Amino acid sequence: MGASGTEQGAGTFWDHLDILRGCLFKIAIAVVGFSIVVFCFKEWVFDIVLAPRNTDFITYRLLGIQPEKVSLMNTGLTEQFMIHMKTSFYVGFLLASPYVLYEIFSFISPGLYDNERRYAIKLVGGVYIMFMLGTALNYFAIFPMTINFLGNYQVSPDVANMLTLQSYMDTLLMMNMVMGLVFELPMLCWLLGKLGLISAAWMRDYRRHAIVLILILSAIITPTGDIFTLSLVSVPIILLYEASILIVARTNRPQLEEKVADENRQIDNKA
Repeated sequence: MGASGTEQGAGTFWDHLDILRGCLFKIAIAVVGFSIVVFCFKEWVFDIVLAPRNTDFITYRLLGIQPEKVSLMNTGLTEQFMIHMKTSFYVGFLLASPYVLYEIFSFISPGLYDNERRYAIKLVGGVYIMFMLGTALNYFAIFPMTINFLGNYQVSPDVANMLTLQSYMDTLLMMNMVMGLVFELPMLCWLLGKLGLISAAWMRDYRRHAIVLILILSAIITPTGDIFTLSLVSVPIILLYEASILIVARTNRPQLEEKVADENRQIDNKA
């Protein structure tokens, strides 16, 4: 427990539990509140959610591509309502996530030292920004190419595609989550580097292995088969890996300098 957390540390287990309960209650209220607001703006929300299937989507216009429109259908009685509910919760959670992170940080910060609190602020802020960047990349670049390829792919002209709304939404939300998590690579490496578990030299030594794993992961995320879509996923992740090496190198530098200083002091003492 940090020196700055004396006040919270003096409390009992039940005091901490009450604080946690209050924190979780506020988070739940915020998420539900935003979800209700999103639910009420159904047409506006689904205009955005369903936009990547349209031929005039911004990505297609910027690339000069003229894809075929992907048509969607519904097969279940309650399917559209349940998708509306799930989408509202997902978008509501994204909108409430800054407040959610703030509440989590407020709960843990009294138990941290001042330097630990600074690191926690950087970590929480970085995690949020990188997740949103990964989600944006998927929505504007990766998912439109994926849905256009898979939505119009046919093994035979006799087999027509009947893409359901459920399949569309499941794919979009899954890919958003995966890309958001993948973009946490720099933050994860920064944390591991701060703990001394990895080094920039180790990451450089295993760069080839990492690139192979990134290509495999990219192929799993976008099973479209074309090199362009694969590059849309793999190139940003490779760049993230290279950026992570620089981040870890900068993180390890003070530790290396301190280690060298200790070794010099030991040599001076022996002399």
